[in-house]
Amino acid sequence: MDITHNLDGGVLKEILIHGNGTDKPHKGCKAYVHYTGSLSDGTVFDKTNDEPFQFTIGKDMTIKGFDLAVSSMTCDERSKFQCHPDYGYGIDGFEQIIPPNTWLTFEIHLLKWTWEDISRRKDKSITRQILEYGVDHATPSSVSLVNIHLEKEKNGSVIEERDIEFRLGEGKDFDVCPGIEIALTKFKTKEKSRLFIHEKHTFLEYGEDDFNEVYVIKLNFFEKFEENWSLTTEDRIKQATFFKQKGTDYFKMNNYKLALKFYKKVVDYLKVDVTSNESQMNEIKFLSVTSYLNSALCNLKSHRHTQAKNDCENALNLEPTNVKAMFRKGEALVGLHELIAAKESFEAVLQQEPNNRAAMTKIVECDEKLKSQKKIEKSVYSNMFEKFAKRDTEKEEEFLSQQPDVMNTLGEWGDDERERAPTEFEKENPNILMLNTTGYFKNM
Repeated sequence: MDITHNLDGGVLKEILIHGNGTDKPHKGCKAYVHYTGSLSDGTVFDKTNDEPFQFTIGKDMTIKGFDLAVSSMTCDERSKFQCHPDYGYGIDGFEQIIPPNTWLTFEIHLLKWTWEDISRRKDKSITRQILEYGVDHATPSSVSLVNIHLEKEKNGSVIEERDIEFRLGEGKDFDVCPGIEIALTKFKTKEKSRLFIHEKHTFLEYGEDDFNEVYVIKLNFFEKFEENWSLTTEDRIKQATFFKQKGTDYFKMNNYKLALKFYKKVVDYLKVDVTSNESQMNEIKFLSVTSYLNSALCNLKSHRHTQAKNDCENALNLEPTNVKAMFRKGEALVGLHELIAAKESFEAVLQQEPNNRAAMTKIVECDEKLKSQKKIEKSVYSNMFEKFAKRDTEKEEEFLSQQPDVMNTLGEWGDDERERAPTEFEKENPNILMLNTTGYFKNM
């Protein structure tokens, strides 16, 4: 049986033992196999031993024929495959092991596989089983308008079915869970896949048991944006202007997350170095600075102060005297409790605009917070020093309590401390210091 896509006879398959079910692994799946590889004369050049070989299909971890072979198998299937050199090691062969232009034979036992992990952190929280392959190579961007058919499954049965058109980032408004939005950025047009989504990417709260929601999604079409490198400067400016306006629209709707995505698109489309005239360079600078300032405002409203600070610094790199960038950087620094630096930012605003009342007010607020902060620190340090002094006193008293009481033990000599045996008088009066044999008092 020829299993090549073009039916060119490059990989021939013979099933030795049928597997279970009809599901088969595909590109991106992690497969576990035992195999034996041999040359046309029967010489074994490679085989697994106790541990199975594990690899990700389509990641260039094996020869093309081996990938294709495993992709054709069901779970627990055993099959034999003959691979043409074009699907093996070609005209070069492999070192001294595989001669040039050699057909290879593999006997493969597919033990199991895991579905493709398409989660951002590769933690298997979103996995995909492709049911129907898509067309072309393009996939939706993080802000594309998409049209999908959605089926929700439970225990193998469809419990919900609907067609939806929405912009990625607005899924919550259409009761589409975050995991589906993340997954759709990996879909191609007309692709149909089953998604297994862990509860952290659903609308459910974390439970004690590991739980997945299951959806079958088909991507009917999506809004495509031309890659920035393929556009002229004029077209990139037009596209960036469109993104800026969309970002502003979502900002007005208090959808800061989606607004941020559009503002980031503005920067992405304008950061490529190309030959531009002075007018275009000024427009690119204006759009970029505006995008950074708007992003900073979104981040401030979302209490993402570090990101807001970075946005302002990016704007100031392009336009060092921009008052809005200075002011919003000051607000971000207040949020980060960097009050001295925040005050400096507001003072920089006054250097550009001496009558800026908002900056004056912020400086007063910084001074008040600094005074309050110093008062708290003084109290904390004062209590800390008192605790240290008390602890040192307690340690000293404990040390002294463990020392012998010289007032009660004076004159009580041990045998190892005497130069002679005690007299009868000394035995009867141990607390009386006696002269030694020389007629002088004993050196204490």
